Amino acid sequence: MENIATDNTIWYVLAVLGLIYLIILFRNKKATKRRKSRKFMEGKRQHDKNNEQ
Repeated sequence: MENIATDNTIWYVLAVLGLIYLIILFRNKKATKRRKSRKFMEGKRQHDKNNEQ
């Protein structure tokens, strides 16, 4: 019975680590997209930010 419990714990830990990894991956992708688009329309975005304030 102990082996089954231990195996389940290992799977739960792996699942949590996998979820954290995926979340970090998606956040990084969004950040790089934002960085690329910022380069592309840098002047316009700077102008928009100044208008909002």
